[in-house]
Amino acid sequence: MAESTKRVLVLGAYGFIGAEVVRALRAEGVSVTGLGRSAEQAARVLPGVPFAAGDLRQLLQREDWGPLLQGVDAVVNCAGVLQDMAPGELEAVHHTAISALAAACAERGIKVVQVSAAGAGTKAATEFMRSKGRGDEALRASGAAAWILKPGLVIGQGAYGGTRLLRMLAAVPLVQPVALADASVQCVGMPDLAAAVAAALTGVLPPGTYDLVEDQPHTLEAVLEETRNWLGFAPARTVLRSPVWLLPPVAACADALGRLGWRSPLRSTAIAEIRSGVRGDPEPYRAAIGQGLAPLEAICQSLPAGRAQRLDARMALMMPVAVAVLSLFWLASGLVGLWQLDSAAQVLRAKGWSTNLAGSSVVFWSLADIALGLAILWRPWAERACLGMAAVSLVYLLAATVVTPEMWADPLGPLVKVLPGLLLALITHQLLQER
Repeated sequence: MAESTKRVLVLGAYGFIGAEVVRALRAEGVSVTGLGRSAEQAARVLPGVPFAAGDLRQLLQREDWGPLLQGVDAVVNCAGVLQDMAPGELEAVHHTAISALAAACAERGIKVVQVSAAGAGTKAATEFMRSKGRGDEALRASGAAAWILKPGLVIGQGAYGGTRLLRMLAAVPLVQPVALADASVQCVGMPDLAAAVAAALTGVLPPGTYDLVEDQPHTLEAVLEETRNWLGFAPARTVLRSPVWLLPPVAACADALGRLGWRSPLRSTAIAEIRSGVRGDPEPYRAAIGQGLAPLEAICQSLPAGRAQRLDARMALMMPVAVAVLSLFWLASGLVGLWQLDSAAQVLRAKGWSTNLAGSSVVFWSLADIALGLAILWRPWAERACLGMAAVSLVYLLAATVVTPEMWADPLGPLVKVLPGLLLALITHQLLQER
C-alpha cells in the first residue's frame, strides 16, 4: 500500500462489504478505523479494529466530518440502506451525508472511494438507486480525488440482503422456488471488490467510475442453481416459478415488516431492482486494470462451502418461521389464559390461594405472555423478547413444581411441553443475531 494512503476510514465497517474491505486492507498493512452505528456489533464482527461510533444520518454538514477525518489519508464508503426505515433515511445516508463528506475531504486532500451499486443514477427506477446516484454526482462535483465503484450482485463468504435470500431459497428441499427467474444478473466476487478498493487507494486504478461486474450475465434462475450446487444441496426435482402477480402482495407484506424493523430482502425496492436487472459494463474496469473480473462459477469455486454454510442457509430459512411460531404460541397462551380465567384460577384456589390472588396471578401472567408475543414482532426488541420467553418459561416450571408438582405427571404433559418452547426461544435468539 502506498505510503500516502496508510490511514483509512471505512464507513459501514461491520457490514457485509465493509467488513471484508477492512480485513483486506489490514492484510495489506493499512491502518484502518471503522465507522458505524453500533460499537457492540463492530467489536463482534471486527475484534481488535479501532472503531468510531457515528451515524451518517447525523453527519449531514461538512463540519460534522472534521473530527472523524483527523489524520486520515483516505475514506472508503461501504455504508448504505436498501429502503427507508424512517422518512428521508435514503437521502440522508446516500446523498446528504456523502455530499458533506466529499466537501470535507476535498478541503483536506483526502481520497474517497465510494462503493455504490451497478445501475445507480439520478434517473434510475427506484429511490434507492436514485439516492445512490445523487451521492455519486455530489462526489464527482466536489473536487476530491474520487473513485466510484459500482458492484453487481456481490458474492462472498458471508451473506446479507440479496445473497442471503439466494442461499435461503437454495436451501429449500426438493423444489427450487424462484420469482423473476429470467431477470438478468451480473455478479462480482468479494475478493475482486476488495481488490478494486485496494487498487484505487494505491493509485493502480485511476480516479473515475467503474462497474464491477463479470463479463456475462446470468438469469436469476441460473444464479440460484449455481448457489445450490456450491452449497452442496441436492439438485431440485422441479423449479417452482412464482407468478408475477404474487410479487406485489409479498413486497407489501415485507414493507410492512420493515416498519417493524425487519430488513427483509423481499421488500419492494429489492424486487424492483431484480426486475430491472443487475447489469453493468465491465469494459472500463478491464481497460484500467488490465484484466476482467472472475465469473460466477469461478467465484463459487474459490469460496469454501461446507456444513457451516449449509446450516446457515437452512437456519436463515427457518428463522422467520421460528419467530412466527413463538409469537403465535405466546399470544395464544395469554389469550387462552384470559378466556379461561376462572378455570385457570381454580387450579390455584384448589391449593389454598384466595380468589383475588389466584385471579390476579392468572391475569398478570397472561398479559406477560401477550406482551412477549407482541414484543418479538418488533425487531429492536426481538432478541430480548426471546430471552424473556426463556426466563418466563423457567418461572412457570419452577412455580408449577412448587405449587402443583402433580402436573409433571399429567398425561397431557403441560409442563413437559414448556421445554421445547424454551429451547426454541433460545435458538431463535441466536438466529436473530444478524452479523
